[in-house]
Amino acid sequence: MSPQATSAQEAATRNAVEVQMTGLSRRYGQVVALDRLDLTLQPGELVALLGPSGCGKTTTLRLLAGLEDADAGQITVAGRDITHVPASRRDMGMVFQAYSLFPHMTVRQNVAFGLRLRRVAAAVRDRRAVEMLELVGLSEQADRYPHQLSGGQQQRVALARALAIEPQVLLLDEPLSALDAKVRAQLRDEIRRIQLEVGITTLFVTHDQEEALAIADRVGVMRDGRLEQLASPTDVYSRPATAFVAEFVGLSNRLAGTVSGGVVTVRGCDLPLMDRSTPDGPAMALVRPEAVTLASGYPADAGPLTGTVIALTFLGATSRVTVDLGDTTILAQLATADATAHPAGSRVTLTIRPDPVLVAVDGAASAGEGA
Repeated sequence: MSPQATSAQEAATRNAVEVQMTGLSRRYGQVVALDRLDLTLQPGELVALLGPSGCGKTTTLRLLAGLEDADAGQITVAGRDITHVPASRRDMGMVFQAYSLFPHMTVRQNVAFGLRLRRVAAAVRDRRAVEMLELVGLSEQADRYPHQLSGGQQQRVALARALAIEPQVLLLDEPLSALDAKVRAQLRDEIRRIQLEVGITTLFVTHDQEEALAIADRVGVMRDGRLEQLASPTDVYSRPATAFVAEFVGLSNRLAGTVSGGVVTVRGCDLPLMDRSTPDGPAMALVRPEAVTLASGYPADAGPLTGTVIALTFLGATSRVTVDLGDTTILAQLATADATAHPAGSRVTLTIRPDPVLVAVDGAASAGEGA
């Protein structure tokens, strides 16, 4: 990035606002959607909310947008209490899964629509629309109509329209879920580039773990209307706060073991615990597939970590190997070149890297029902 671009980005971030949600609660009949949620977005930060269906992530966004009212709690933006301010006066830009573009308007007219509602002079809104289309890389499509654009291009127009009004906060509600995988990945990175360039405080709701981990400054994992963890993507994945987070974000092997003195013993391996206060006794250790390696061979004194490869899943640069240990199966994630050396039917011996792990003491933690 050039010094000029860096300076512009820093200036934009300096003008960004802090968002605070304190003690937010929301019920739908007997269903508790949000349970005294506390969440702060730092100026210029992109926070992604992730969790299973019904966890409260979309409700959080809708309360912040003013599309619904909280039963309790407070919302402030830049120190201003907006808890009871109508949505039309909250100065929020929103992008939804549905593009919601006006089919009878050109791309330029769609982008300028919010400015037109605000009675901005025609010359000013046209200039702003052109600037936003340049930002999202659609200058050459300014005079086309939505039906002449691809899905990814239409979503970029929706993003440009949300940013054209220069909102204090940008809200993204599953904006990429209707797109195919390749376009989704490209637009995900584009959204992050634009968010950094504009420097706008952003709340991003998604069911896609890869999306959340790839673009967010911090990821909030929600469950039953509460935040289980709010941390950097690296910490959420490598140092999950709870067994639920460990299982919901990424894959984990659930391996029966015994906890004693801050260590869990799993199939003859002693693994340190993230939480050394975990009570002694039986537990399910949550071991990441990348912590498992394997070597060919099935020694005469076959131990609890020897078994047979029953499946190999190609993932590109890496592959996932499923090994049957007799009483359970275990996943190992390896470089594809290493994984293909162990085709289905191969006898292998596993090694578990002694990374700190979490345990589900009562076995109740689960990966949820999907997002």
